[in-house]
Amino acid sequence: MKTTRLGRSGLVVSRLALGMMSYGTPRWRPWVLDEAASRPVVQRAVELGINFFDSADMYSAGESEILTGRFVREFCRREEVVIATKLFFPVSLDYKGDSRGFPPNSHGLGRKRIFHAIDASLQRLDTDYIDLWQIHRFDPHTPVEETMEALHEVVKAGKVRYLGASSMWAWQFARMQEAAARHGWTPFVSMQNHYNLAYREEEREMLPLCRSQGVAVLPWSPLARGFLAGNRAAGDREAGATTRAQSDDIALGYYYRASDFATVERLKAMAAQRGISAATLAYAWLLNQPGVTAPIIGTTKLPQLDEAAAAVELALSAEELAALGTGYEPHPVLGHA
Repeated sequence: MKTTRLGRSGLVVSRLALGMMSYGTPRWRPWVLDEAASRPVVQRAVELGINFFDSADMYSAGESEILTGRFVREFCRREEVVIATKLFFPVSLDYKGDSRGFPPNSHGLGRKRIFHAIDASLQRLDTDYIDLWQIHRFDPHTPVEETMEALHEVVKAGKVRYLGASSMWAWQFARMQEAAARHGWTPFVSMQNHYNLAYREEEREMLPLCRSQGVAVLPWSPLARGFLAGNRAAGDREAGATTRAQSDDIALGYYYRASDFATVERLKAMAAQRGISAATLAYAWLLNQPGVTAPIIGTTKLPQLDEAAAAVELALSAEELAALGTGYEPHPVLGHA
């Protein structure tokens, strides 16, 4: 497994990060694997050389963090792996995308929430520190200075090594970085954003901003929630080969346009010519984009891990990259909410 630095930081990570969202409890989402089913997948990821594991406090209402910590202790030495997690949303099995009705300090990026969240995550992960702590979204209701100062204090307390951010508008990210620079606080070293062959709106502003600041780009949903694996059919909800494909309303709203299916057909045709899977080629396209550090891969089957790992070694010509991107049609901005 190839490695790279996380942006301009001194932290070295594998070119793939294992997304731990798929591991926890199916009571949270029907496609999530429980501990017994998750264990061989995570073990295989470690065997492939993946040293980067990305969770969030809200995944499976904390169960994902518990399993992340447990598997790290079982399969790795703590100092050899990079544990990343996130905060922002309510930590509850009842949370379905709307924070209304939850206690006011149970979500967001206020000082009280930040200090509670870090201690809760450390306890669930059963570790003394988190390598990369990321804000899951921008909080429009909390002053940027309050958030950045509190995050800086968590770093200075030794509980977090590096800070990262996730899906937001480029101007929001720039505003937070500017506040950190102006006050001498810890800046973000990474941006985890929605970026794949079927959704490229981040190329407009966020990716150029990250490249200019030396910020690592960690794309989530690199296969467009499985859409780029090529197992979906237009107009046929049951055509997906996985439980997630058949129950994923978000993917249905994000990617099921005629131009998106045309992208998949180009992907499948080139993959067939090269004798690889569409998923491997989709990962390789992403890994070849300027500024991309490590896609966050979400897998529930062992062969899916091998497909992702194969992409790290796959070289694509400029002509192949251009051909895959031909015919892309702009999308509404998605994934910031």
